[in-house]
Amino acid sequence: MLIDLGKKLFVGLANKKIKNNNKLNIMRFKKILLAIAIASGLVTGYSQPFIEDIQRFKAIDSETLPPQHAILFIGSSSFTMWYDVSSYFPEYTIINRAFGGSTLEDLIRYVDDIVFPYAPSKIVIYCGENDFAVNDTVDVEMVTQRFYTLFGLIRNRLPQVPISYVSMKPSPLRWNLAGKFREANGKIETFIKLQPNTRFINVWDSMLNADGVPDKDIFLDDMLHMNAKGYAIWQKLIEPSLTD
Repeated sequence: MLIDLGKKLFVGLANKKIKNNNKLNIMRFKKILLAIAIASGLVTGYSQPFIEDIQRFKAIDSETLPPQHAILFIGSSSFTMWYDVSSYFPEYTIINRAFGGSTLEDLIRYVDDIVFPYAPSKIVIYCGENDFAVNDTVDVEMVTQRFYTLFGLIRNRLPQVPISYVSMKPSPLRWNLAGKFREANGKIETFIKLQPNTRFINVWDSMLNADGVPDKDIFLDDMLHMNAKGYAIWQKLIEPSLTD
């Protein structure tokens, strides 16, 4: 609809004789086309996805100064919806700066906002599955390269801080993407094994039932996000990385 409107405006403006290439008219014409492109999603560089989440984090931090050298959780909704994560790890101070729906590209975009201000003692990352879920054209190589980029940005500024990556999880809703998830997990694990102060946390196997498919009993009704049983599994798998 917006693209059709753009075509009509283009034709209408083109039919108006722009006398002597009047610069003001040309500038107005360009602005109209740019506005249409942005509104129709053809140009995305002018938008800031998840900016509301980032602003909310900053508002929280301005009201209560966050503790320095805490353990920082970043990533997508599997961390966002772990509302009581601190109760699973009562011996540790945890800051959760995950935001639902995010991809690795989004973490890269906001790394200066969600990582470095907290001077974390450890970082735990869960992200990657949304990269595949939101775009069918995204392949394993693209996602792993995004992780390498994020890792490099963090490691360059925080060379001694331990980083743990929680593998992409299996879920009933996204079981059609299992092949991509497994392959990407494998590549990321191989990369991580070569990095100091870095750990790969495999949650995949522990979330499958005896038939080798995701255990529905550990998921909410949406069959994507976990319930308390699912997070209890994650607790056991993540905790060793917090104690090292």
